[in-house]
Parts: sequence; structure tokens; C-alpha cells
Amino acid sequence: MAEFVEIDGSFGEGGGQILRTALSLSCITGKPVRIFNVRKDRRKAGLMPQHLVSVKAIIRISGAEVRGAEPGSPEVSLIPGPVAAGEYLFDIGTAGSVVLLLQTLLPPLLFAKAPSRLVLTGGTHVPFGPPFDYLRDVFSPWMARIGGHVSCEIEQYGFYPRGGGKITVRITPAVQVRGIDLPGKAAVLSVTGRSCVANLPISIAERQRKAASDPLAAHSPAIDTASVPSPGKGTFLFIKVDTDAGPAGFSALGAIGKTAEEVGREASRDALAHIGSRAALDPRIADQLVLFLALAKESSTFTTSRVTRHLSTHLHVIRSILGTRYEIEGSVGEPGTVRLTP
Repeated sequence: MAEFVEIDGSFGEGGGQILRTALSLSCITGKPVRIFNVRKDRRKAGLMPQHLVSVKAIIRISGAEVRGAEPGSPEVSLIPGPVAAGEYLFDIGTAGSVVLLLQTLLPPLLFAKAPSRLVLTGGTHVPFGPPFDYLRDVFSPWMARIGGHVSCEIEQYGFYPRGGGKITVRITPAVQVRGIDLPGKAAVLSVTGRSCVANLPISIAERQRKAASDPLAAHSPAIDTASVPSPGKGTFLFIKVDTDAGPAGFSALGAIGKTAEEVGREASRDALAHIGSRAALDPRIADQLVLFLALAKESSTFTTSRVTRHLSTHLHVIRSILGTRYEIEGSVGEPGTVRLTP
């Protein structure tokens, strides 16, 4: 039996991404992992219910042997088994993010021997995770570009605290993942978006749309409004910025005490910051792509509109398991350039 790769779950940003990436890469490489100090410095340390779902989902798709799969556990050890492609249904049971659950399952299933279909139930538009729109309109196109084909559709939207959203994801095995070389500046091609409400007046979506559109007027934004199906109430605004480098996405969620105008301004502010930087990748896609780029045979270089602690933490975990070398030029919170070498 190979030795366990030891991962400190309190390193850097210290959140659930450390756990998700360690579990995924363990299944891909066959290396056992031990994650200790899981979310040590968070208000509620250890495994939360949404993280426990990811652990149990990995057990289900790979037959892995796991210790520490309990609520509040500060440590998880995993000995991976062979990943089995197929059809899987996972219900988080809360408003936990279905997109974050997918981040755990997608990498190993992308390198399985046959296609997979996942039906995931939980939160589709919730705090601390990318919304479904980002998954469909930004992440999936970027994955196709590097050789990973992921399609997704939404049946029902899930907001905090009710959850109950439902998405279907289809994964085609990757023949080979390719690196990217995007060190230059990107030019904007178009700005589009969606302003939506669930079980609330459509006038709220209109106010969100106007508040987002006004600051972006120079780019002639085309933002639609709609009412969407959901078992609960909620609002969101998603902005897609297409550039000659690729798509970028920015979003904001409604909340009790938060005005529609604040939602619109929040999303447009982030979009304008990205446009102004002229970087190739937005902060979220930079963070999400590096795991796959680290599995490519060639090196990758890209600019990002904002270096985050999440990105540097993610790269640290990837290096711990894969040995990938990386370099980040730029301070946290500022535009930067990332280089990865297998």
C-alpha cells in the first residue's frame, strides 16, 4: 500500500476546496490521502453536511475506503478504488451547492472509461459557490476548449435556505486534456446576462437588470429578465462577458435586506473590474481550471483579473499530490499571471 499523502486542511484559505480537490486527485492518481485540520479555523470546524455529501459521493463512484466520514470530523483518510462511470443521483438534502459537489465528482469521472450522467439536487444559486449559469455558460465552454466535454441542464432552481434545485450533468470521458497559453490582454466582444426571480415579483428582476445595465452601458449589455421555477423564493443576476480569450462570468444573489439595486451593482462592479484588467480568465475560472490544466502534458500560462487566496491554496494542494510546479505573479486581490509546469 502506498503511503498517504498528508494534506493540511487549514492551509491558506482553509475551506472545503482542499477536501474536494484532495478527494478528486486521490481517485485519479490512486494515491491514498489524509486530510487533517479540516476547516480548522472556520466558525464551525470539521466536516459540514455539504462536505460529507462529497465524501460519500466519492465512496459511491469509486468504492473508496474512508475513515472520518462523520459530521464535524476534523480528519478524513481515503484509500481510492477504481472509478466507475455510470448514472448517479445525489441529493444534498439542504441548500448546499450542487456545483461544488460536481467539482468533487467531475475530475475522476472525466477520466473514467465510459460516459456518466449525474442528477444533483440541492442549491443551484446559493452563497459561497458558483451559480448554475456559470457552470453552463463559462465553465463548460472552457472545459470543451481544453478537451473535457461536460453538458448540463437545469430543471428546478434552488435558493438558500430551501434548496430543492435539480440539475442534470453529462460527462464524456476526456481523451487528453490540453494546456492553455493566454499570457496577453483580452478584448471584449459582448456582454449578456440574466436577471431572474423565483416566486417574487418580476419587477425585482427588472430593477436588478437596470442597476447592472447602467454601469455597463458602454458595452451595450443585453440582459434578459425571467421568472424561474423553484420550491423557494430567491433572486439572482448573472453577467457573461465574452472576450477574444473566452467567456467570463459574474453573479450576485438577492437576500433579505438587500435591495435589487445592490444585486445589480454588485454583479456589474465585478464584471467591470474584469473588463478593465483585460485579463484572459476571471477569478473563478482561474481557480477551477488549474486542476485540469495540471493534468495536461504541456505547460499552461494565463492572466487572471484577480489572484485569490482560493487559487493559491488550490495550487498548493495540487502540487502536494501531483508535484505540479507553479508560479503566481501578482498580489492577492490584484490582476496576475499564473504558470503551471507538469
